Amino acid sequence: MVVGDIATTTEVMVLGAGPGGYVAALRATQLGKEVILVDPTPPGGACLHRGCIPARALLTAAHHYWQIPHLEQMGITADPAQLNLEQMQQWKNRLIKRLAAGITQLLDTNKVAFVQGKGWFLSDNELHVEAEHGAERYIFEHAIIATGAAPNGLSALNFNDQTVLMPWQALELAELPADIGIVGADIIAAELATLFAKLGSRTHLFVPAGHVWLPEFPADAGRQVFSALRKLGVQVDTEVPDPATASAACKIVVVSLGHAPNTASLRLAQAGIKTTASGAVVVNDRMQTSNPAVYAVGDVTGGPPLAHVAIRQAKVAAESLAGLPAQFAPQAVPYVAWTEPQLATVGLSAAQAQAAGYRVISGRFPLAASGRALTLNGGDGLVQTIAEQDSEVLLGVTIIGPHAETLIGEAALALEMGATLTDLIETLHPHPGLGEALQESAEAALGMAVHIKR
Repeated sequence: MVVGDIATTTEVMVLGAGPGGYVAALRATQLGKEVILVDPTPPGGACLHRGCIPARALLTAAHHYWQIPHLEQMGITADPAQLNLEQMQQWKNRLIKRLAAGITQLLDTNKVAFVQGKGWFLSDNELHVEAEHGAERYIFEHAIIATGAAPNGLSALNFNDQTVLMPWQALELAELPADIGIVGADIIAAELATLFAKLGSRTHLFVPAGHVWLPEFPADAGRQVFSALRKLGVQVDTEVPDPATASAACKIVVVSLGHAPNTASLRLAQAGIKTTASGAVVVNDRMQTSNPAVYAVGDVTGGPPLAHVAIRQAKVAAESLAGLPAQFAPQAVPYVAWTEPQLATVGLSAAQAQAAGYRVISGRFPLAASGRALTLNGGDGLVQTIAEQDSEVLLGVTIIGPHAETLIGEAALALEMGATLTDLIETLHPHPGLGEALQESAEAALGMAVHIKR
């Protein structure tokens, strides 16, 4: 008998165990489905092991280190401050291990079978999986593709694991580089520049010609991040025609120019699954592909590479295949950059709203007028609120300042609920608190703010 000749049947196969994959598996089991989850790496995916979590951990540690000289005015001195990158990495890795163990426990508790291996389609209802102990064939009723995406490179700057690195490799450096070059224009590039500047590396940011800096955010917010990076000591070059030549003097170069869907090895054509020219899986609002039995979620669909998007899509896919009336149709998707200061946005900018035909009113509240922001040394930021003029319905919010990643959740909820400026104004916010800045920005849009000049 040849290994793999006898097929295993199951109700749901999930390819990829990142935020989209493992959440889809868990939700499907909650709905009574038998699920097999397949991934060549341990559960958690790139977000947990190589992206979101390690980046946020190191950014948090770097921020504390960077803050030490700035605490003198508060009466706190720690001289000299010392950095132990090896110990910082060990702390980060312990966090990852703890979270990974939690995911594994969830999968075990919910009776999700995990197979560590690489899978691809044999037909519209069959998968081949190359696992550690041999090949297996699976016949499924439904499948969910959640294989994520891989970093794009530059032909003149090929990744070589030593001097030209992918973003995740930069997060695993054992020694702090004396100088480092970041090539990119996206959130990851901005965060990496922030991280290494705060840790003390000579940091150079190269924004390639033709690439829009932080395209998810309003242009003026992106410019403020440029200004903040320069204050951190980052040398910023924009419209760089040849990043390879421009970064040649840097001992280490990290390239962050977006991602490409991981679909090349899946043999999707054999399952009748359509893709775009870039390789992204085409889905409808139920996350269903051109093969009705197969769904796809997360980065592999070519949408925004955000874990919170993948998680929501995963739940929609699992509920859809279980026959529930689920749909992925968010009113707004929040974006966050863990820069200095933090930057977050949700909904439309003023320019986008005007381009869409709205008559716009907006209000800005500077955090220099916020008591709580000043106690956090965060007075350089602001909150801007955009609304439709006649109805006062909220259209978008941008926040620059401390804890923006938390505050933007309130704005996202307001957009999802169809809130108006008056709703924000009449919602009581704790004092002193950063949430008051969102309230006062709404008041500023209506000319009612009391803590700033009209």
